[in-house]
Amino acid sequence: MTDNPFFVPSALPYGLPPFAEIREEHYAPAFERGMAEQLEEVEAIAGNAEPPTFENTVAALERSGQLLTRVSAVFFNQASSDTNPKVQEIQKDVTPKLAQHDDAIHLNGRLFERIKAISPEGLDAEQQWLLQRYVTDFVRAGAELGPADQERLRALNEELSTLSTQFEQNLLADTNASAIVVEDVAELDGLSDDAIRAAAETAKSRGLEGKYVLTLVLPTGQPALEELTNRELRERIHKASVERGLRDNSELIVRIAGLRAERAALLGYRNHAEYVVADQTAPSTEAVTEMLGKLTPAAVANAHREAGQLREEAGFEIAAWDWSFYAEKVREARYSVDSRQMRPYFELDRVLRDGVFHAAGRLYGLSFTERPDLVGYHPDVRVFEVSEEDGTPLGLFLGDFYARASKRGGAWMNSLVRQSYLEGTRPVVVNNLNIVKPPAGEPTLMTWDQVNTMFHEFGHALHGLFSAVGYPRFSGTAVPRDFVEYPSQVNEMWAVWPEVLANYARHHETGEPMPQDLVDRMLEAQKFNQGYATVEYLAATLLDWAWHTFEDRPVDAQEFEERALREAGVDLPLVPPRYRSTYFAHIWQGGYSAGYYSYIWSEVLDADTVEWFKENGGLTRENGDTFRRELLSKGGSVDAMTAFRAFRGRDPHIEPLLTRRGLL
Repeated sequence: MTDNPFFVPSALPYGLPPFAEIREEHYAPAFERGMAEQLEEVEAIAGNAEPPTFENTVAALERSGQLLTRVSAVFFNQASSDTNPKVQEIQKDVTPKLAQHDDAIHLNGRLFERIKAISPEGLDAEQQWLLQRYVTDFVRAGAELGPADQERLRALNEELSTLSTQFEQNLLADTNASAIVVEDVAELDGLSDDAIRAAAETAKSRGLEGKYVLTLVLPTGQPALEELTNRELRERIHKASVERGLRDNSELIVRIAGLRAERAALLGYRNHAEYVVADQTAPSTEAVTEMLGKLTPAAVANAHREAGQLREEAGFEIAAWDWSFYAEKVREARYSVDSRQMRPYFELDRVLRDGVFHAAGRLYGLSFTERPDLVGYHPDVRVFEVSEEDGTPLGLFLGDFYARASKRGGAWMNSLVRQSYLEGTRPVVVNNLNIVKPPAGEPTLMTWDQVNTMFHEFGHALHGLFSAVGYPRFSGTAVPRDFVEYPSQVNEMWAVWPEVLANYARHHETGEPMPQDLVDRMLEAQKFNQGYATVEYLAATLLDWAWHTFEDRPVDAQEFEERALREAGVDLPLVPPRYRSTYFAHIWQGGYSAGYYSYIWSEVLDADTVEWFKENGGLTRENGDTFRRELLSKGGSVDAMTAFRAFRGRDPHIEPLLTRRGLL
C-alpha cells in the first residue's frame, strides 16, 4: 500500500494528521510496518559496536518508532471518539501485538545493558533525568527478571491488553443499549424544552421517530435525575446506569485484577497498587491509605447530614434516584438557584470563546483562530490555531464536544502530535466532551457541570500546548498519574473568576449578562451537597484501591464490591460510587488503575495553587507566565514535586482542600 498516508510525515500545518485521506484500511498496514521499523531501529541501537553514549542509545531510542507513533495517535483517538465495528476489530487485533512489541523493546537485554552503561557525566539536567527514567522504565517493565519470568510477563501483558480492549468495547455497547426510551412526552416533565427536543432528535437518529431517548453518561449520576419529576422514570434511569456491564464485564474485571496482582508479584511488589505508587508522587501506598482514611469519616458525616435535609424536603424515605432531584429542590429553596434558570447563560460557543479562550488570553497572551480549512476526524470536530501574544505559532487545538453512539463516555484530552525539540514538532491536542447535540439551528446550552468540565479539560490541553521539552518521552502530560490532574483542576478556577464569568455568562438570546444576584447565589450554592460529591468520589477511589490491594483473589465482582465498600465505611445506599466496578472505565481501560486517588491527591496541589493565585493578584500575565514557566512547560522533564516546589516555594498545604470540601 504505497499511498498509505501514515507512511510519511504529514505535510499539513503542525503535522496535523491528514484525516481527509485516512481510511480504515490504512491502519493495519501502518501498524505492521511501524512496529517492524521500530524493532529494526532498536536492533541497530542494541547491536551498535560503538561504546554506548546518550546520543547513540537514549536519544536514538527517542527518535525511533515515528511511524508507529503517528498511526497510534490517530487510531486510538478514533477508537475512543468515533469507533465502529471495523475499528473495533482492528483494536482487538492490534492491542496484544502492541503489548508484545513493547515487551520486545523493554526486555531486550543487550539494549538494557547499553542504557545502564551510560554515564550521566557531561549531560544536561533533562538528559540526566531522561537517562534515569529509561533505567526505571526498563526495570519496571521486567528487564531484570530471568528468562522464565520474562516469558510469563509477556503472556500477562498480552492478555491484559486484550481484556482491557474487550472491557472498553463491552461498556460502549452496553451504555448505548441501556439508553432509556420514553414513549410519552408527559413522562419528561421537568426537563427543559431544549433537552426534550434533543431527546427527540436522539430518538430520530436511532430510527425511533416520535419517541424520546435519554442516553447515559459515564458516571453513575445522570443529569436528567436533577429535573425529572416522574419518580418511576428516575428509577429506570438510575438502575440502567448502575447495572451497566454486569453481564459482560463482571468476570472480565475479576480476571484483570488477578492478572495485575500476579504481574506485580512477579516484579517484586506486594500488589498492583504498590507497583503503581512506586512511580508516582505519593511516597507509598500507606500514605495514600492514610489520606483516604482521614477524609472519609468527615465526608460520610456530611453526606448523612445532607440526606436528612433531603428527607425533610421530600417528606418520605428517599432512594438513590431521588437524591439529585431533591438536592436541587433544597438548593433552589436555600439559594434560589434553579439549574434550568442558569443554562440559557451557558451557550457552548460563548463559553468556549469568551470563557475558556478569554481566560487563556488574559493569563498567557494566547489567541485562537478557527481553521475551517483544516479537517478533523469527524464533522463535529473544530480546529483552532493557537498563537502566542506576538503572533508566534504555538500549536493546534481540536474541540470535539458532542456525544454520539460511536464515542465513549466521559471527557478527556488526547495528543495527536507531541511537542519535542528533538523531533522539531509542535503540539496538536484534542479535547473531548459528551454534550447532547441539539437539533440543527438550535443553541447548545450547557449545564454548570459541563462548563466546569470544559475548563478542566482545557487545563490538560494547555499542559500539552505549553510543553517545551527536548524529548518526546517528557512531552506535555507525560507526568505521574497523581500529578496529571493538577494543572487541569487549577484551570477550573477561571470558570468562576468574576471577570471571566462576566465575560461568558450571557443570555444566548438577549446577550444580557447573568444577573449578579444569580451569580452570587450560584457561587454560594456550590458549597452545598459537598458531602455527597466527596463520598461518591471516595467510594469509587476506595473501590479502585480494594481491587488492587486485595490479599485473597476475588471470585465474584458484585460480592467483592459490596464487601469493599462496607469495610471502607462508604456503603451508603443513597450515595453509590461515582463508578461501580463494571463500568469503571478509568481503572480497567483508562490508565488509572490503583490511581483514581490521583484526583484528590492532585486537588491538594490545586487548592493550594488557587490560594497562590488569589494572594498574587489572580488573573494576570505575570501569574500566568510564572505558572507556565515553572510547571506547564516542564512536562515530565523534571521531578513533578520539584517543579511544584519551584513554583510554590514550599511543599503543598492540605488546609485549602479541607476548607473547599467542608472537611475541617
